[in-house]
Amino acid sequence: MRTTWWRHLVAGVAIAFSLFPVVYIVSTAFNADQSLSASSLVPRDVTLANFRELLSGHTTSAGGRTLEIPYVRWFANSLLVATAAALLTVALGALAAYAFSRFRFRGRRMGMMTLLLIQMFPVFLAIVAIYLILLQTGDIFPFLGLNTLTGLIVVYLGGAMGVNVWLMKGFFDTIPAELDESARVDGATPAQIFWGVVLPLAAPVLAVVGLISFITTLNEFLIAGTLLQTMERQTLPVGMQFFVSQQYAEEWGTFAAGVLLAAIPVVVLFMALQRFIVQGLTRGAVKG
Repeated sequence: MRTTWWRHLVAGVAIAFSLFPVVYIVSTAFNADQSLSASSLVPRDVTLANFRELLSGHTTSAGGRTLEIPYVRWFANSLLVATAAALLTVALGALAAYAFSRFRFRGRRMGMMTLLLIQMFPVFLAIVAIYLILLQTGDIFPFLGLNTLTGLIVVYLGGAMGVNVWLMKGFFDTIPAELDESARVDGATPAQIFWGVVLPLAAPVLAVVGLISFITTLNEFLIAGTLLQTMERQTLPVGMQFFVSQQYAEEWGTFAAGVLLAAIPVVVLFMALQRFIVQGLTRGAVKG
C-alpha cells in the first residue's frame, strides 16, 4: 500500500513538472503584456490580441512601423515539409529495415553499424557541405536548390536512416518469417509480400517512426535557417525567432501564441497514433 502511494506521488510530481511550461505558455499567449518578466501562471489581462496579430499577417514594432509576419505561410510550409519528410522517411526506412531483417548479404552487419555510427556526428558538421551541394544543384535543378522547400525535404531525408532503420528492423524481426514463406508458396511476389503482408503488421512501428520524424522536422531550426533565405519560404521555427530577436522588439506574447498554435498538429497526430506508440516501441526494443 505504501509503495502504491509513493508511486502515485512521484507520478503526480512528474506530471506537474511536465505541464508547468505548457501552463506558462498558455498564460503568456493570452496575456496582453508582451514582457516575459511580467507574465504569470494566471494572466492579469486576458486578451486574444496576440492571436489576431498572428493571423492578420502583420505586427506593429516598438517604433510604430507595421511589419509583415506571414505566420500562416510559415505554418503551411512547416506542415508541408514535416508531412512529406515523415512519409518519405517511413517509406525509405521500411524498405531498408526489411532488407536488413529478411535478407542475408555481404556487408549487412557493417551496413547496420555504419548507419548507427553516422548518428554520432552532430548535424552542424555537415551544414557547409549541405549548403554547397544545394548551391550547385540549384544551377541544374532549380527546384532542389537553396531557398526551396523541396531541397529542404531532400536534405531531411538524408537522416532518414540510422536509428529509424534499427527501430523498424527490430520490429520486423518480431514478425514471423513463416508468413513470408506462406505467402510465397501462394504465389505472392516479393513486392506483394512486403506491401501486403509485412507492412500492415508493422503499422505500430511505422506510426512511431512517422510521429518522431514529424516532430523532429517540425522543430528543426539550424538547417532550415541556413537553407531558407526569404521570409515567405521560412518554416515556423525560423520565422518565430524574429519575435524574440529584437526585430519585433521581443514580443513574447505573440511568440507564445504562435508556439501554442504550432503545437496543435503535434497533439492531434499524437492522439490519433497513441494506440500504436507503446506497441511500436516495446516490440522493437525487445527483439532488436
